[in-house]
Amino acid sequence: MENNNIIEDLIIRYPQLLPVKENIQLAADCLIKCYQQGRKVLVCGNGGSCSDSDHIVGELMKGFEDKRPITGTLKTRLSDFGGERGDYLAAKLQQGLPAISLTAHSALITAVANDTDANLIFAQQVVGYGNEGDVLIGITTSGNSQNVVDAIITAKAKGMNVIGLTGESGGKMKTLCDILINVPGRRTAFVQELHLPVYHALCLMIEYYFFKNLP
Repeated sequence: MENNNIIEDLIIRYPQLLPVKENIQLAADCLIKCYQQGRKVLVCGNGGSCSDSDHIVGELMKGFEDKRPITGTLKTRLSDFGGERGDYLAAKLQQGLPAISLTAHSALITAVANDTDANLIFAQQVVGYGNEGDVLIGITTSGNSQNVVDAIITAKAKGMNVIGLTGESGGKMKTLCDILINVPGRRTAFVQELHLPVYHALCLMIEYYFFKNLP
């Protein structure tokens, strides 16, 4: 399925997303450019959006709908270094697009919360992981989660691009993000229900772009 068809199919299934169709495409283009330049993606959110952060990383770091077989030099080196087991790794491992969920590091998160300020749990990780040209995806249904807002401010200070997934109003993050996907709705559960098809479409478009011609 071509990338433009992925978005068209998304809008057919979720017509309420039509107002953010252009920004979904812009977000896909931003993420593709990030990976073309050898950069990485950081993702953060709270509660259900924490789970969404992990979910996004899971779709990027291995095959989503399609297999992404290891090819080229890495495949050869796995076999050379690992013998029979290397052959197995070369056959089973898949190519990944580097992405980190900032919600997954419980020891670091609790250390920051205990030692400094709980609102800084994601911003501190952006300081350590983020580099110019990387992308931060910040997810908050209200747009006002302080720890996500602080991560966005820090990401912008480091020269990163920021994609915001939020609800209708956009909240505080509305003026901070490079690309805002503010899906219609104000109730947390309903906003989260629309975030999932949006980021699935993004992951599909990225996968199609980079891996459509693999054997």
